[in-house]
Amino acid sequence: MKRIIACLATLLLVLQAGAQNNDNNKSLLWRISGKGMSKPSYLFGTIHMIKKDDYVWTDKMKESLAQTDALCLEMDLSDPKLQMEIAQGFIDKSGKKLPDYFTPQQYALLAKYMKDTVGMSITLFEQMKPVAVEMMLITAGYKHKNTTSCEETLMTEAQQEKKKIMGLEAAQEQLDVIESVPTDSVVKTIMDEIQNTSDNDSEYYEMVATYKQQDLPKLYAEIATSKDMADEMGPFLSDRNKKWIARMQKDMATSSVFFAVGAGHLWGDAGVINLLRKEGYRVEAVR
Repeated sequence: MKRIIACLATLLLVLQAGAQNNDNNKSLLWRISGKGMSKPSYLFGTIHMIKKDDYVWTDKMKESLAQTDALCLEMDLSDPKLQMEIAQGFIDKSGKKLPDYFTPQQYALLAKYMKDTVGMSITLFEQMKPVAVEMMLITAGYKHKNTTSCEETLMTEAQQEKKKIMGLEAAQEQLDVIESVPTDSVVKTIMDEIQNTSDNDSEYYEMVATYKQQDLPKLYAEIATSKDMADEMGPFLSDRNKKWIARMQKDMATSSVFFAVGAGHLWGDAGVINLLRKEGYRVEAVR
């Protein structure tokens, strides 16, 4: 289920050879400068959903956002069409219905779990793809834990300062990444979530603790070795990072931008920090 967190809703990393886990790497906020930029831009690592008490937002982070002209998230959450585009993308157009993907026993368990935990009837999802149910379970689970969305909090602050809101990806691009996961794997993840909630919580809380320490190398290692992300680092992280760089360069050429993306995207050989450095930018930790 962490794979979806890494993409949409989503937080949700093996250390690259030679990476040094030292204090110079322990920051969620990075200043981007060089290549003729008149003003620096910033790169900030988020956890898409986090308990309100665990939210990391320092004076230096607030000050850095205030100095920029625009906030750029993975998707433009201010776009009124976004929610409808995602909802349409979750409708199953294959001719199958949700029960067709589960055994009768599995579907009965899912129906009970949805009713008891989410407070909704499974019949409302019969026309949806299994990944839509996975998303619903994630969202309901985090709401139950008194969580907040880092992105929505940042967007509210940026809108109060009348900053432009942008996105690195369109909704369909994220949907394409999510749907690259085989449906039987999605079904297995849903059943694991229903039957092993304590194990899922334990892994999540370990990552949150590392995030609060602002230890990007350790967080990257934890995500890379998690049971949900180990085989999907390419499509959910590395491939998207490479695609983002040209878009970031175009945005930074005309304005100062505060980029806020899942923290798992920042570190590693194919992480955004390293890819920007390869393009000739100076990327420094801000503490």
